[in-house]
Amino acid sequence: MPKMKTNRGAAKRFKSTGSGKIKRGHSHASHILTKKSTKRKRGLRKAGLVHEADINRVRQMLPYA
Repeated sequence: MPKMKTNRGAAKRFKSTGSGKIKRGHSHASHILTKKSTKRKRGLRKAGLVHEADINRVRQMLPYA
């Protein structure tokens, strides 16, 4: 059987943690930053986790992660 292909767009957006959870970046952090508070922008820097409802779809796109 041939190797499965990794979705390259997903590979650039998601990383796996040691415990098997999947990290993701926050949206709304790239432009129109003047109206957002410093506290909000600082929070957007930190990585979030993919919700349990979406985790199977992400795993399907990343078969080797």
